[in-house]
Formats: sequence, C-alpha cells, structure tokens
Amino acid sequence: MINSENKERFLNIYEQYIKRQGADRLLEWMDNRTDFFTAPASTRYHGAFSEGLVIHSLNVYDILKKRNDQDNAHSDETIAVVSLLHDLCKANFYKETTRNVKNDITGQWEKVPYYSIDDPYPYGHGEKSVYLIERFMRLSPEEAIAIRWHMGGFDDSAHSGGFNIGNAFNKYPLAVKLHLSDLEATYLLET
Repeated sequence: MINSENKERFLNIYEQYIKRQGADRLLEWMDNRTDFFTAPASTRYHGAFSEGLVIHSLNVYDILKKRNDQDNAHSDETIAVVSLLHDLCKANFYKETTRNVKNDITGQWEKVPYYSIDDPYPYGHGEKSVYLIERFMRLSPEEAIAIRWHMGGFDDSAHSGGFNIGNAFNKYPLAVKLHLSDLEATYLLET
C-alpha cells in the first residue's frame, strides 16, 4: 500500500523549488508514465521495498540541503533538482517477481517476492538520469555532472581508469556533495 505522505512531500518540495520550463511536464511523466513513486531503490540493499525510491530521494534531499545550508553555494532549485531526480533512471527499472527460498523452520520451499532488474533502456546509471530529465527540462552543467557522477567510484565507468570522475569532483563541488549525500542516505540512514 502506498504511503501518500512520501509522494506528497516529494511533490511539495518539487513544486515549491523546481520552476524551470518543462518541470511540470517531467513531473507529469513521472507520475503518469512511470512507477517512480512506488518503485524500490534497489533489489536487495537499501530501499528494497515499494516506495523505496521516493524515500531514498527524499533522504538524499534532506542530507544535501543540510550540507548546502552550511555554505549556501547552490540555489534551492538546484538542490531539489539533483537530489530528487538523481536516481530517475530507476523508474520502470525493477520488476516484482518471486523466487523459491527454503524455510529454515519447516524445511519447505516457499515462493517469496523480490525485485529483479528489467531495464528497458540500458544506458548507464547517472547518464540515464540526465538523459531522462533533459527530455523535459534543461540542467545546468554542474547539475548534469553531479547527477552523472553521483555514484562516485561505484559507477561502472569509474573503473576504467580514466580521469573523468576526478576531474568532475575537482571542478564541480556539487558532484561531491551529492555523492556524499547519496552515500550517507544509502549506508547510514537506510540500512
């Protein structure tokens, strides 16, 4: 069952701060054409339950907003955009299914629900979020870079040995702040 409080809070923050052209069309698409507000945040780690994605996005927002309140380096709109939308790539990404698990008490095999990945558009993680957002509204270069590299060293392309992630973090402090906020939400708040 959906907890309308999570969706309501997300919508309130989004509509209060994100005012740029196309923001309304992006939100309409998210609400009517995706499972963003009911999707999990992962298959078995943080937020592996219905609404995990919206809860994770709100947690990242809260953490990033506190970081930004210390120096006010970024606008409220930018903070809302990058935190609420950094994992847009996970909309329509997970499929609820079942698997067989042996019950330790009864010794019987039982079907239990779990999420599997069914990516209709395998474009990468952060870059897919940037692509989906920019189908509706423009991002600043710093916002795009922050969303693109929010996974930090966990991003598959960071393993290639290139300098892109380091260059991004050196040039755009918002990318570092979003990455740290995502890590804190995932590993400290949502465990």
